[in-house]
Amino acid sequence: MCELLAMSANTPTDLCFSFTGLTRRGGDTGPHRDGWGVAFYEGKGVRAFHESGASASSRIAEVVQTHPIKSEVAICHIRQANVGSICLANTHPFIRELWGQYWTFAHNGQLEGFRAEPGFYEPVGDTDSEQVFCDLLNRMRAQGQRSDSLEGLSERLVKLSEGYARRGVFNLLLSNGDWLFTFCTTKMASITRRAPFGPARLKDADVIVDFEAETTANDIVSVIVTEPLTTDERWELYQPGEWRLWRKGEVMASGVVGVPDYPRPPTD
Repeated sequence: MCELLAMSANTPTDLCFSFTGLTRRGGDTGPHRDGWGVAFYEGKGVRAFHESGASASSRIAEVVQTHPIKSEVAICHIRQANVGSICLANTHPFIRELWGQYWTFAHNGQLEGFRAEPGFYEPVGDTDSEQVFCDLLNRMRAQGQRSDSLEGLSERLVKLSEGYARRGVFNLLLSNGDWLFTFCTTKMASITRRAPFGPARLKDADVIVDFEAETTANDIVSVIVTEPLTTDERWELYQPGEWRLWRKGEVMASGVVGVPDYPRPPTD
């Protein structure tokens, strides 16, 4: 399986600390050596980095770790291939334009044999994940419009996600730069950091950061991952079928829907 990482914050924030922990799992402390990617929203634009090799040994990933790119929403993915070849076209997150916004998608799981319904969006690579992304966007484009309320949009995303989860393991990160939608079928965790801030230590690297020195009293930063990244903080675990809509670091809406009882991956 792959691993996911996302951030939602109320102020432009860098992802250096969390990204450093995640990249070690890409071929060092974990087996996810088949590609990696990260997308940072900056206004209406997206700054994205992708590579088809292991993140733990990547010079590009090293630059991203040490360069404080500020963003309110970011999505990361490290890949352990199960469907599709190991190549740049198959690295997440995938990005498409819908309603004048860049939508960014990353998926952990497998929907064996899934093919998108014919429509405007078509996959470039040969993964089931990109097939699902194109299918989701085609259905959103056909059933909704850019003026839809956030409540109506989230209801549609929940319904679509519930349907995909019946086809296979579907752990999802999806954003348009304003909101971040997350859906869990097997494994996901989150943490929201706010004042008073304190230190934290990474599980996969010998790195400690004092968030008090890096933040203001008004900052709210939430991090969503497949597996907790730190050893000395309390992470909140998602239930199977749980979804949350994040905005500015806060949960705007959430719920739990029924999903098949897929085996949960072991905890590292």
